[in-house]
Amino acid sequence: MILGVIADDFTGATDVASMLVRAGMTTVQVIGVPTGVPPTADAVVVALKSRTTPSDDAVDESLRALRWLTDGGARQIYFKYCSTFDSTAEGNIGPVGDALMRALNTQQTIACPALPENGRTVFKGHLFVGDTLLSDSSMRHHPLTPMHDANLVNVLQAQTPQPVGLTAYTTVSQGAAAMQAQWQQHPETRWWVVDAVDNAALDTIAEACADMPLITAGSGVALGLPKVYAQRGWLTPNAQAAQLQTLTGAALVLSGSCSSQTLAQVARWQARQLPAYQLDPLAIASDPDTAFQSAWSWYESQVGQPALIYASADQAAVKQTQSALGVARAGALIEALLARVAQAAVAHGVDRLVVAGGETSGAVVQALQVQQLRIGRSIAPGVPWTEVVDRPLQLALKSGNFGGIDFFYEAINQEVAAQ
Repeated sequence: MILGVIADDFTGATDVASMLVRAGMTTVQVIGVPTGVPPTADAVVVALKSRTTPSDDAVDESLRALRWLTDGGARQIYFKYCSTFDSTAEGNIGPVGDALMRALNTQQTIACPALPENGRTVFKGHLFVGDTLLSDSSMRHHPLTPMHDANLVNVLQAQTPQPVGLTAYTTVSQGAAAMQAQWQQHPETRWWVVDAVDNAALDTIAEACADMPLITAGSGVALGLPKVYAQRGWLTPNAQAAQLQTLTGAALVLSGSCSSQTLAQVARWQARQLPAYQLDPLAIASDPDTAFQSAWSWYESQVGQPALIYASADQAAVKQTQSALGVARAGALIEALLARVAQAAVAHGVDRLVVAGGETSGAVVQALQVQQLRIGRSIAPGVPWTEVVDRPLQLALKSGNFGGIDFFYEAINQEVAAQ
């Protein structure tokens, strides 16, 4: 194992894994804090569900994942979080990063959520979503981790007692040596937020961080790491790293995300006049068994057609539901219902599932008792098809904000797994 990755949610794990596979690294994703012998692969990604858990729990899980990865021989550790830096004033990015630095006995690391090809860039320490500051984007209304400040130095400094500095684009543009010189000149600064506005910057950042025991970032920085590893003779890129088998059974889309992009994807599916069924959170809360039976009976009536079952709703509807049920309960009810549908679908022969939303993806993967995933080719940047190691089942786990407007249709109809 060259790289060990600790991801704070399930879709984020497949996101970073897809970047590594794309660059020729054989990659396996494991679900939850693993035990036993690590799989044979260039990179192993541990998918946790720690983004919104209490900080102490997130730290504990991350440290246990770290011990497993380092015992398995990982040369470098990568803590992966969302490209929108999803977190709260209490964490969990700062506390987990601090704990990993202590465990690895390293004094400095970076923070760089940039993924330019998906419109996530960092400029003068500020995170942009497209042309919009993070704080002005739809992320300001996120039901669990609303982001009200685009200045990542401020966001991170609120989560850690350690000094946070900025490596600005002017330094990044001078190359890896200039970045390293800045860090060496300021050893008291433990965290460095790094600007990145394009993929060339990500390559420079990867080169500058090659000797860091710990990198913390979104998936973008991972794009440049395989090239660095190959230059050092650690890696021989594998052109077949993304090869999966071809499955031809039924397909189902499950969506729990309420992001603006997922809402647009749901609307586009419906505009194509494809089968869609909307869940009612209040009905689920009142009688979850009846709500499940209604959804499942509807799906069975579609006679094997690709179909969408969704709880995605606009901001006003989400607030109304949360007001009635509470934020945590509303999310948990939807996740549990969609996970139950996934179990029934797989038991009845569905062998391809597209799942939208990080929390929903985590619930589905856990309900299906998935332990390991092979990573295939990307459907869209940051969203690959994956294949369960021990059975003929493929999953596309999509972060709410990822994918084009026609993502669901493209995922179902693309022959990605066969390419």
